[in-house]
Amino acid sequence: MKLGWIGLGNMGQPMVTRLLNAGFDVTVYNRTRSKAEPFAQLGAKIAESPRDLARQVDTVITMVSDGATLEEVLYGEGGLLGGVREGQTVIDMSTVGPEPVQKAAAAFAEQGVKFLEAPVSGSVGPAKDGTLVILVGGDEAAYEVHKPMFDVLGKASFHFGENGQGANAKLAINLMLGVFLQGLSEALVLGSKAGLDRATLLNAIAQTAVAAPIVLGKTPSILADEFPAAFALKHMEKDFGLALDVAKKSEAALPATSASHQTYVAAKANGLGDHDLMAILSQLERLSGLK
Repeated sequence: MKLGWIGLGNMGQPMVTRLLNAGFDVTVYNRTRSKAEPFAQLGAKIAESPRDLARQVDTVITMVSDGATLEEVLYGEGGLLGGVREGQTVIDMSTVGPEPVQKAAAAFAEQGVKFLEAPVSGSVGPAKDGTLVILVGGDEAAYEVHKPMFDVLGKASFHFGENGQGANAKLAINLMLGVFLQGLSEALVLGSKAGLDRATLLNAIAQTAVAAPIVLGKTPSILADEFPAAFALKHMEKDFGLALDVAKKSEAALPATSASHQTYVAAKANGLGDHDLMAILSQLERLSGLK
C-alpha cells in the first residue's frame, strides 16, 4: 500500500515519521515545502500538490489545522479531488466537525473513492510515541484494511459507524478535555487566592478521585508557568465552537461547555491562542488579579 500524507504540522510530522520508520511507502505534501524536505532523508517522496500526490498513491491521509485548510486541500486549485481515481481511499485525520467530512465523503464517492474520517485524541507526545486514540467514521471495510496503519499511529482505534460519527466522538472527548482543564485551573486559582502552595495542591490532587494522567502531564508546565503548545489553545477554542454547533442542531444541553468556551475565546483574544491549552490558567489568573 502506497500512502500519501498531506499536512506536516505539529501532529503530522511525528505521525509520518512513525509510518516511515515502520516501513510504509509514503509520499508527502505540505504547503510550506521546507517542512516536507527533511522527510526525503527518511525515505519519503515529495509531491508538488495534493493532486500530484493523489496520482502516486493508493491511500491519501490529510492532517490539517481546520476546515478552511481542508477545503483548500480537497477542492482548491491543484486539489485532491482532481487527482483521485476509482478504488482509492482518502482518510482525514483532522478535527473539523461532522459536516465537512460528510460533504467530502459524498464528493469522493462520486469518483468511486472511499472516505474515512479518523480524528485523533492525543497531542504531540502521544503522536511521537504511537499512543494516540483514533476515532473512525465511514466504510467499515476500509477501516479494517487500514487498521495496520492505525495500529502504528495509535494504541487503540474505534469505528463509530457512518461518516460524521468519528468527528462527533472527537468533539465529545475534546469538550471534556477543555472543561476539565478549566476546572483544574479554577481549582488552582482558588488555591492561590486562599494562600495554598501550588505544588503541594497539585500533589494532593494527584492522589484524589479527580487525579488523571493529564494533571500529571501538565504539572511541570503549570509550576514553570510556561505553556509551549502540545495542543494549541486556539484549536481547543475552535473545537468548543464545533461541539456547540452540533449541540445546537441536536438539541443537546451543554451549559458547562458553553461557559468554558467563553473563557477560551477571551484567552485567545488576549494573545494566548498559540500557547498550550493549559494557558487557560493564565487567563483565569489575570481575571483574578494574580497576574
